[in-house]
Amino acid sequence: MKWIEGGICAVDGVRAAGVKRGKYGVALIAAIGTAAGVFTTNKIRAAPLDVTAENLNISEGRLEGVIANSGCANAYTGQQGLEDARWMASLFAETLGVGPEKIGVASTGVIGRYLDRDLMNDLFSEAKSRLRSDLGASQEAARAVMTTDTRVKEIAVEYAGFRVAGITKGAGMIEPKMATMLSFIYTDAKISPETLHECLIEAVDDSFNMLIVDGDTSTNDMVLITATEKVDADLDRFKEALNYVCVELAKMMAKDGEGATKLVETQVSGARSREDARLAAKTIMRSSLVKTAVFGNDPNWGRIVAAAGRSGADIDPEKISLSISAAGRDKEVFLVERGKIIDGVLEEAEDVMRSEELLISLDLGLGDGKARAFGCDLSYDYVKINADYTT
Repeated sequence: MKWIEGGICAVDGVRAAGVKRGKYGVALIAAIGTAAGVFTTNKIRAAPLDVTAENLNISEGRLEGVIANSGCANAYTGQQGLEDARWMASLFAETLGVGPEKIGVASTGVIGRYLDRDLMNDLFSEAKSRLRSDLGASQEAARAVMTTDTRVKEIAVEYAGFRVAGITKGAGMIEPKMATMLSFIYTDAKISPETLHECLIEAVDDSFNMLIVDGDTSTNDMVLITATEKVDADLDRFKEALNYVCVELAKMMAKDGEGATKLVETQVSGARSREDARLAAKTIMRSSLVKTAVFGNDPNWGRIVAAAGRSGADIDPEKISLSISAAGRDKEVFLVERGKIIDGVLEEAEDVMRSEELLISLDLGLGDGKARAFGCDLSYDYVKINADYTT
């Protein structure tokens, strides 16, 4: 898997642009191809998601562009919200000379506010004049939809003759359950819409669906993928590359979680089933007590096993093994082995926890099920950021 420069514009046939003014921005991505989407499971679903899902259905799984805005979620906005989302699609459709059903629409920002069409039109007019496929275009689009994000999140890889690339935004209100905040993925592989959708669901399930920053599922979560159909690709290798890209993007979001100081990965093995492993991994990663202990470099391993115990997974306390390790370091500190507490290791464990990237490994000792979840610590700054988000 070779990392390459250019983000989504490293994929043949993709152009992008973005404009940001304060909290408000517009991103444009133009690419013709088969497409698929995965959307939030929140029953309060933002208007752009309904419009995009509708357009994918009408166009039979083909898109030619995506328009996204930041600063206004266009969620809980009723019929006016739907009209505004369709208006956004028509803006870009007219520029590209296609029908509005060929456009995906996405929004992020404050819930319960209506779109400012005058501002949106100004930002769009500036962005459309910048559509291009140079190295900076992908970052420009990614930056335009950032809210509380502190860094651009993009990746492009080349593998077995084809390319897969993606950008994403998301730092808070993240426990996706079938999507992430906003993610736009592109590939030059030839894939049918039906197969593309199946591949996306599988990739999302092991990446964005295992990502937790704060345990909240957004109204606007969306992952879109478009395949420009330039290159023949082996399906298994395509799945491998897509899964890799989605996991890396999920890690980038975890590392940039609101107020985060550490990236945390929890690996659960030895579960009776894959589902049990997923339950345990996500419950540990969701725990505020685990997250605050990680922030404070406190090896309070009891919080980890307690979280696993309430996850709903089958647990035998006498068979649990628990260790922690730091990325880039060989040292692995065992705190529990086959149900027995290891004495005299807390100082060593505290040193490991000072790492910016921490791995928690929990072996349940009951079977072959395994899973991993991604997240971050919970710091003072998370409260500060979210205490005055709307002002």
